[in-house]
Amino acid sequence: MRDALFHILFAWYPYVCLTTFLVGSLIRFDREQYSWRAGSSQILRKRQLVWGSNLFHLGILLLFFGHLVGLLTPTGLYTMVMTVPQKQLIAVVAGGIAGTVCFIGLSLLLARRMFDPRIRKTSTTMDLAILIILWVQLSLGLATLPLSLEHTDGSVMLVLAHWAQGIVTLQPVHTDALQAIHWPYLVHLVLGMTIFLLFPFSRLVHIWSAPVWYLGRPGYQVVRTRRTVTPGARAPINQQPAE
Repeated sequence: MRDALFHILFAWYPYVCLTTFLVGSLIRFDREQYSWRAGSSQILRKRQLVWGSNLFHLGILLLFFGHLVGLLTPTGLYTMVMTVPQKQLIAVVAGGIAGTVCFIGLSLLLARRMFDPRIRKTSTTMDLAILIILWVQLSLGLATLPLSLEHTDGSVMLVLAHWAQGIVTLQPVHTDALQAIHWPYLVHLVLGMTIFLLFPFSRLVHIWSAPVWYLGRPGYQVVRTRRTVTPGARAPINQQPAE
């Protein structure tokens, strides 16, 4: 029974989540483009939003790319410049800092959305659910840090990395090794996959539309002429590229 449960959760469930993540995002973009947004509530309570949003986005970006590189980089590649224990120590320190920053920001956002009456009325069930799930996921991630310091050889990190690489390469590893890992790691994995499952149905889809293309876009400025405008006439407006 235990073997079957682990096989379902860590060999089948990841593909259900990833398929829903990709296909669901495409379908939502195609059919519900007007809902493709983050739904800002800045006008209702700005100061707490600024602090919470900045800390959360900074922390979550560092965590995402840290997990991406840490889990999917082949062992033979990074051991050319560092040992496995050194990599784990870097992951614990960097993850602890980024996780704490993200946790503070997310806690501010969650408290703001739950306890401000006006913002609560403008929030959907999914808005609250996704914030709570992210908060629990962060808490579990931070809870694994002391456990990681108990096995500084990096053995658990290797098991998790081999599992993630097996999923991505469509060659799932046998789940026996995962059964020996502490439960916070396992719940952290399942909840992380569940976030991908819920992604297309939440405001998280705005991540796909991050305006990175603006970095290379030429700037424009509105220039008004100094001509005398007769009453009832509209002043001409010219757009010129910014210097």
